[in-house]
Amino acid sequence: MKIPKLQDLIIYEDDHLIIVNKPPFISSLDEREGGEINILRLAKQYHEDAQICHRLDKETSGAMIIAKDPETYRFVSMQFEHRQVKKVYHAIVDGTHIFNELLIDLPILNAGKGNVMISRGEGKRAETYFQSIKYFKHYTLIEARPVTGRMHQIRIHLATQRASISGDDMYGGKPVFLSQIKRGYRPNKNEEEQPIMKRFALHSREVTFKISETESKTFTAEYPKDFGVLLKLLEKNDC
Repeated sequence: MKIPKLQDLIIYEDDHLIIVNKPPFISSLDEREGGEINILRLAKQYHEDAQICHRLDKETSGAMIIAKDPETYRFVSMQFEHRQVKKVYHAIVDGTHIFNELLIDLPILNAGKGNVMISRGEGKRAETYFQSIKYFKHYTLIEARPVTGRMHQIRIHLATQRASISGDDMYGGKPVFLSQIKRGYRPNKNEEEQPIMKRFALHSREVTFKISETESKTFTAEYPKDFGVLLKLLEKNDC
């Protein structure tokens, strides 16, 4: 994979903040193995005091907030802590689902090593609002607005509604193949057909927060190529 330059990912920058559109398959922070590139390292190469204000899963693309100095980091972190940052994600899920401001309020327990589960006894409170945006024959484009910020929150909350994110095998999502949606399409017999997206279909679409004591701003991250291609193919073949 080609290593991007941070400046190619920037949506917005001022003296205190950088907002980037994180590509898929790049970690937010150092993984335990260490060596591979991540957003924090790219940010520090660009600006040595840079700190990441929140995390996205490695496979998740989209809007991420980076602070350039400790004061800004604290200012943004307090907004996350007090749930004042409005986050909007888009996901493509398996099946047709009519969600109209559906609130899922199910506690999540982080069991370690990347495993989370719904646990009413031991879990921490987790709330997500879901809204259907676009319906296809076999899939739905969903807007998710997490109130809290638990690990895998959107993914596991959707799975409880039997609306797993396409390609999210950890929570029961199935990859999307062109042969499933395009009539008359036959994959090459000699090659194994590859899914349209090689990850789960989740994108951090928008973040809204106070960039100063007096001004709030919304930042929108365009879909990356793989997400956009899947949507176009569904619009063409699965309507």
